[in-house]
Amino acid sequence: MANSYPFRSRRSNVFARHGVVAASQPLAAMAGVEMLRAGGNAIDAAVAAAVALNVVEPMSTGIGGDLFALVWLNSEQRLRALNASGRAPYAATIERVRAMGHRNMPTTGMLPVTVPGAADGWDTLVRTCGRLPLAQVMAPAIRLAEEGFPVSEVIAGNWASARNKLAAHSASAAAYLVDGRAPRAGEIFRQPELANTLRLVAEGGAKAFYQGQIAEQIVAFSNANGGLLSLQDLAEHTSTWMEPIHIEYHGVRLCECPPNGQGIVALMALNILSGFDLKALGHNTPAYLHLVIEALKLAFADAHYHVTDMEHYRVPVAQMLSAEYAAERRKLISPDRAMPSARSGLPHQGDTIYLTAADSEGNVISLINSLYHGFGSGMVVEGTGIALQNRGASFSLNPKHPNHLAPHKRPYHTIIPAMILDGTGRPLYSYGVMGGHMQPQGHVQVLLNLVDWGMSPQEALDAPRVYWDEGNHISIEPMLGQDVRQALIALGHDVAPFSQVTMGLFGGGQVIHIDPQTGVLCAGSEPRKDGCAIGY
Repeated sequence: MANSYPFRSRRSNVFARHGVVAASQPLAAMAGVEMLRAGGNAIDAAVAAAVALNVVEPMSTGIGGDLFALVWLNSEQRLRALNASGRAPYAATIERVRAMGHRNMPTTGMLPVTVPGAADGWDTLVRTCGRLPLAQVMAPAIRLAEEGFPVSEVIAGNWASARNKLAAHSASAAAYLVDGRAPRAGEIFRQPELANTLRLVAEGGAKAFYQGQIAEQIVAFSNANGGLLSLQDLAEHTSTWMEPIHIEYHGVRLCECPPNGQGIVALMALNILSGFDLKALGHNTPAYLHLVIEALKLAFADAHYHVTDMEHYRVPVAQMLSAEYAAERRKLISPDRAMPSARSGLPHQGDTIYLTAADSEGNVISLINSLYHGFGSGMVVEGTGIALQNRGASFSLNPKHPNHLAPHKRPYHTIIPAMILDGTGRPLYSYGVMGGHMQPQGHVQVLLNLVDWGMSPQEALDAPRVYWDEGNHISIEPMLGQDVRQALIALGHDVAPFSQVTMGLFGGGQVIHIDPQTGVLCAGSEPRKDGCAIGY
C-alpha cells in the first residue's frame, strides 16, 4: 500500500496506534472501542460490536442468526477460522417439506429457520480468544436495548422495506414496528425483551441460549407456527474451528473460511484473473470490468453446485483452487464477448453485517454475523426479541444436488469474512463486504483495489463497483458513467439502467490495514452504509 494517501475518497482514512474497530453503525463501533479501552483485545471488541449491531441494525444480524470469523492471535502466530453456523432440524427432510406443498424451500416462516449459531459463536470467541468476561463484552448492547438508541438513516430505510414482512406476524410486529410502521431516522427505539434475552446469555453463556428458558421459548414458538426445531436441535449445536482456505495473488495470500461458505468464489475468481494483465487495461475500464465479471461467473457456477456442508459432501476444494483448473476456466473467457451462462467444470459428486477489529498487540479479527434476508424469516420469537434467520432457504429440494436439505446439515452460506496476509504470513488487511452474493464479488474488487492499484482502505471501499446477478445480468454504479455502461452492453452484458440501480446492491464493507513496519492501523468504512471506523 502507498505510504501517502491522496484524498480522492468521500471520507478520510482513520489512523490509530492502540486499536481500531470498523462497523456498519457508529454506536456498535463505539461498543467495540469501549472494550479496547477497558483492557480487552480485538476479539472482545469485535464481539461487543457484533452484539451491539443486533440492537442497532436488527434487520441484518443478531442472536437468531449465524456467524463466521477469521481470527489471528498474535500469541499463536496463526490464522484460524470459526464456523458458527447452525444446522437444519433433525426433522427437516425433503419429503416432509414437499408434503407441505413446497417445490422449493420457502424464504419466510419457520421452515427455512436453521439453528441459530451466533450465541455460541460469541461465547466461543470471547472464551477462547478474548480477555474480558462475556457479561462485560455484551453490556454495551444490553444498555442500548434498554435505554434505546436513535435509528440511523440507511438502517431506517432498510427497516421500512421490511415492514410488510414484520406486519405479517403479530410477535414480529410487536417487537420491531411502532404503531404498524418502521421507526424513522433519528427516532429512539427500545427493545426491552431483547435486552432481557441478551442479559440471560451474558450471565449464563451459550448454554443459556441452547438449553433452558430461551430454548424452550424458541421451540414452543416453532411448534406453534409450523416449524421443525426441537430442544435436541438446539442442545446439540456446536461451532467448529477450521483451517482457512487460501490462494496466493501478486505477493499476498487471501484467506477465506472453507465451505459451507462461499469465500471460495473470491479465491477461484482471483486465480482466474491472475492470468490477465489487469493493470494494462486500466482501473474500472469496460475491458477490466468485463474480465472481473466473467471470472466471477465461472467461480459462482462451481460454488452454486458444490458448496455445502463438508460433513455431508466432499467439496472438491483442492481441485477448485488449483492453478490447472483456473487455467482451464480462463480459456472460456473471451475478451470481446460475454458468455451467456456458465456451468461447473468439475464432475458432479454423490442483509448481513461485517466488522473488523485490530489492537496494538497484533491481534486481528474479521467477523460477519447475519440473519440472511432482512429480518431473516420474518419470525420473531414471542417475548424474546429474537429475529430468526432464514438460512435454510439456501437448501435445494432436489435430492441429487449436493446442497439438498437433510437433517442436521449446514446449508450454503453467503456470509464470508476475509483476511489478506503479507509475504511473511502476517495480517496485512482484515476486510469483508456484506450483501448476499455481492460478498465474494466485493472481496475480489476491493482486493484488486488494495493490491493491484495501491489504494488506501477508504479509497478501496469508495471506488464504484459492479454486481453480477445471473446469466448476463449486471448492475454498475452510476459513478462509472454511461460510456462504461454502453461499452459493457456492446460486449454482450445485460446492464441495468441507472434508474433501476440501488445503492444496496453493491454491499457494504470495512477494511483495516496493519502497517508491517510501524504497526499503525489504518481503517476505512463503507460509504454506502451508516458505519464508520473508530480508533484510539
